Amino acid sequence: MDLKYHLEDHPPFRENIVYGLQWLAVTIPAVIIIGKVLGSMQGTAQAEVLYMQKLFAIMSVSLLLQIYFGHRLPVVIGPSTVLLIGILASQNSSPAAIYSSILICGVLLTILAVSGLFGRLRQLFTPRVVAVILLLVAFTMLPTIQQLIIGNSAEASSSRNLCFALIFLLLMFTAQRLLTGLWKSTLILWAMIIGSPAYCIINPACARSSNAAVFPFFNGFLAQLTTTITFDPGVIAAFLLCFLGLAINDLGSIQAVGSVLRVEDMPKRINRGVSFTGLSNMLAGFMGVIGPLNFSFSPGIIASTRCAARSTLVPAGVLMLALAFLPRALFYLSFIPGVVIGCILLFIMCTQVAAGLTTAFASMEQPYFDNSLLIAFPVLSGIITAFLPPQAVAAFPVQLRPILANGFVIGILISLVLEHVIFRTTKTDAEK
Repeated sequence: MDLKYHLEDHPPFRENIVYGLQWLAVTIPAVIIIGKVLGSMQGTAQAEVLYMQKLFAIMSVSLLLQIYFGHRLPVVIGPSTVLLIGILASQNSSPAAIYSSILICGVLLTILAVSGLFGRLRQLFTPRVVAVILLLVAFTMLPTIQQLIIGNSAEASSSRNLCFALIFLLLMFTAQRLLTGLWKSTLILWAMIIGSPAYCIINPACARSSNAAVFPFFNGFLAQLTTTITFDPGVIAAFLLCFLGLAINDLGSIQAVGSVLRVEDMPKRINRGVSFTGLSNMLAGFMGVIGPLNFSFSPGIIASTRCAARSTLVPAGVLMLALAFLPRALFYLSFIPGVVIGCILLFIMCTQVAAGLTTAFASMEQPYFDNSLLIAFPVLSGIITAFLPPQAVAAFPVQLRPILANGFVIGILISLVLEHVIFRTTKTDAEK
């Protein structure tokens, strides 16, 4: 790759700031979108903004730790959609149990990475299992996306929201087709900026009733912390599988950037990177917010800017940390209608499905039909579980509900059983 600045280069101050703003423009949308989805469940506008403050702080600290002490690669960090699925599927459990589980699983992930045991667990995740994970992340998000797009019937009719969503998504895919370079990399940001006022024009009721003046310009965010660990075996078990999916995605993202930049000491960087992802999730669990992971679209940004200097991500991390102390600014940044968030999430999940299908096709071997079954059954089982009606979920035992009602977890469990038990390939089978 023809680069202007390489990994350990230090661009001039002005250029470093400009590149940092570009990384920030790519990073912020995911933080705002997932933060708003989870923050809106906190009950009040003040609690939602507090959640956003803590989330911005966690993402900025995680990014700076990775740049200086972790994998030390130019990789974007954002909230994990795998953990988002785990949180949404565990709403019947208390927030203390959910975020205690994230903290505990962060500790376990760190131990696995530092001890080298994670390398053995990686053997369980064959290309077919990875394909199932990628597809399940997208498909088990559909109930949440559906609810966001349909919206509150008191504010706007479902038909109006669906028509807006269809037109908006077609325009986004048109932009995806026509845009290039940094414009394409920041498409989500522009969709948020343009889509929000466009929806409010056709539906003025989307405007918030809360007054921005109730939010101070500068304020801390050390409140509602996980100071007491709550052990819920079902929730912990569900998040353990979510963290395995997170770790595989994290490893793939680090490996992708390392391959593009042809970095030599990748095994050490991967161990350090996954270790600090575990530490960051420990901190996220303590703060009571969703945990981070390394995103996979960093190579595209490097190619479009021709800059791979890790120092350029430092301004992005510092600016995100500054935003964490500015609740009024975050209130305005999160002023996005639910329909627009649902459309953007659906667009992102389409890219997730594309990645899953690419992985599935690349790993396909003879006999094609049997190999396809190993992907089809777990995915369909996960989708069915994700769309279970509330009365069916209520019939499950309370302790097992976080597992049995989680489509992502059920899909992975079935995939592992099919891959390593029912359709396990032995040496004799391989010789045939």
